[in-house]
Amino acid sequence: MSAASATSVDSALGRSSPLGATVVPGGVNFSVYSRSASAIDLLLFDRADDSRPSRTIPIDPVANRTYHYWHVFVPGLRQGQLYGYRVHGPNYPASGLRFDPGKVLLDPYARGVVVPATYSRDAAKLPGDNTATAMKSVIVDPAQYDWEGDTPLRRPSTQTIIYEMHVRGFTRHPSSGLPEGTRGTYAGLIEKIPYLQQLGITAVELLPVFQFDRQDAPRGLVNYWGYSPVSFFAPHGGYSSRQDPLGPAHEFRDMVKALHRAGIEVILDVVFNHTAEGNHLGPTLCFRGFENDAYYILDQDRSRFADYSGTGNTLNANHPIVRRMILDSLRYWVGEMHVDGFRFDLASILARDSSGQVMSNPPVLWDIESDPALAGTKFIAEAWDAAGLYQVGNFVGDSWKEWNGRFRDDVRAFLRADNDTTGGVADRFLGSPAIYGHKEQEAEAAVNFVTCHDGFTLNDLVSYNRKHNEANGEGNRDGADDNRSWNCGVEGPSDDRDVEALRNRQVKNFLMITMLSLGIPMIGMGDEVRRSQSGNNNAYCQDNETSWLDWALLEKHSDVYRFVRLLIGRRRGSHLDAEQFHLTLNQLLAVALKTWHGVKLGQPDWSPSSHSIALTAHLPNENVMSHLILNAYWEPLEFELPGGIRGPWRRWIDTALDSPNDIVPWAESPAVPGFTYVAGPRSVVALHADLSA
Repeated sequence: MSAASATSVDSALGRSSPLGATVVPGGVNFSVYSRSASAIDLLLFDRADDSRPSRTIPIDPVANRTYHYWHVFVPGLRQGQLYGYRVHGPNYPASGLRFDPGKVLLDPYARGVVVPATYSRDAAKLPGDNTATAMKSVIVDPAQYDWEGDTPLRRPSTQTIIYEMHVRGFTRHPSSGLPEGTRGTYAGLIEKIPYLQQLGITAVELLPVFQFDRQDAPRGLVNYWGYSPVSFFAPHGGYSSRQDPLGPAHEFRDMVKALHRAGIEVILDVVFNHTAEGNHLGPTLCFRGFENDAYYILDQDRSRFADYSGTGNTLNANHPIVRRMILDSLRYWVGEMHVDGFRFDLASILARDSSGQVMSNPPVLWDIESDPALAGTKFIAEAWDAAGLYQVGNFVGDSWKEWNGRFRDDVRAFLRADNDTTGGVADRFLGSPAIYGHKEQEAEAAVNFVTCHDGFTLNDLVSYNRKHNEANGEGNRDGADDNRSWNCGVEGPSDDRDVEALRNRQVKNFLMITMLSLGIPMIGMGDEVRRSQSGNNNAYCQDNETSWLDWALLEKHSDVYRFVRLLIGRRRGSHLDAEQFHLTLNQLLAVALKTWHGVKLGQPDWSPSSHSIALTAHLPNENVMSHLILNAYWEPLEFELPGGIRGPWRRWIDTALDSPNDIVPWAESPAVPGFTYVAGPRSVVALHADLSA
């Protein structure tokens, strides 16, 4: 039956599918799920801050209900209309039911959300009507947008270099040079695409862009990062330069289209593990007001929420209704918003059942991986949760990539010159076969990083021994205590030239190891210019210059920016396409001729007191021999170099040297005399020899 005939036959009854507000010929079909509600009202609004609806449409519990789906067709409505729901039913928290008809609820499938200037999270917690201060849903017709032939890029993982960034923080700083109304928006990001192209990255991984609750933060602060979703379909309105209700959806798509034209993929950091509704004292914004015990994992005391996310509640991801919502959300962002991939925050929560137990084959994870509409989409798991479930190297599925948290920890420890770290860093450099080899996946199973939004920036990693989170208002108790950082002798900013030179060298050491290791490399926004958060390693509530990218750093630390550009350029210009030839990590390591060394050839020192290692490797796709020296020792060391080459060894990288000699264009690498090389203290060196010479 066509959409047109369906609306004429069903009249005001509407249809149960699809869920959400769907524009069809003649009007809009609404459908929501609630098993236990006794009555539902559809509310239409003219403005975001209306204190009463312009029209209330009761949904008949008999005629307009199919199974547990409540539906109605409203003729004459178009996209841009604001709406919400009022849901009646039992309020028995001890039984897991939390219906509150005094609260205006967002549609769980809303494609748009508006937030009134008077929005109050507190009003959504307290008894009584909150209509004037409630968020409202927006009808969006995805068909009403011209993609101009755009499609997801489907770039191979072997060619992927990720730049993790915050939409607002990227351009919000006055130094961005953008107009006030454009700074911190999707449109502002578009203006800075040339910068991303020059840097050379191939994908942006955006911190959450689903509509979130900025008020979900300590009093006087805001939720800046966005890990507090209220909708899994609506782009965050605060990132739009347009003030109309449809602005966020249109501007987000403009951004995706522009990034694709520049050859840059869009990966979204998605939060399917919890929502902004918090614990049993939290606000009623959407899900708990429709069917609390379906959307959330409840504690044995069903008036309380199980908390595996550290935020007060946990989404019941393997419940059939929630599974469907997650899949529908992913399909929507790929099919209608053209994104290229997803990074799943606290993804291990998706392996838990309705009682919180870990499942060996979680249905939602296999649903995601096997969905034909999502085939070719990048899936990246943060393979742990806040309750101790750690699955790095063992995440469920065949095609999932993982944030390699052990790469971060082991590389940090090695460059800090901790004992017993050479074996770990050697394994991480080769794609972490000790972690991923048993799965027989490609080398790109690991996303390698040393910094991300959560923790120190790269500059702060080499500038602070301890966190400085006092501004967060929690007595410096929040944030990780185990940072494996080293301040190079002075806590915080320093005018000492020797300290600053050492920090610069360490920054380049981290970048070089990250970019040249097997796996998918990821760097954090501003690490290429040494962005600092003044030692705050948990800046989730700092929407200010603490978190924003200061574009003046591009000139101040131009040598680091140049170093990163040349690193990325070489990585993009030279890779073994293991995916194309279906090589697993183990197969790749088998065909790569590699030898480990210490200061003496063929004599690597794996003892706990060793702080240096060297590697010679010859990849079959290039007629080039590479030799890498990692010296985390605090004194210079002389390393023997392999013979048997026709021409000289050539120096590409030596982080102990000042710019521009710290890295040179590959083709301009100067010859190294003889067959020994002195690596400076706390430095990395990359040499190469042309085997065809």
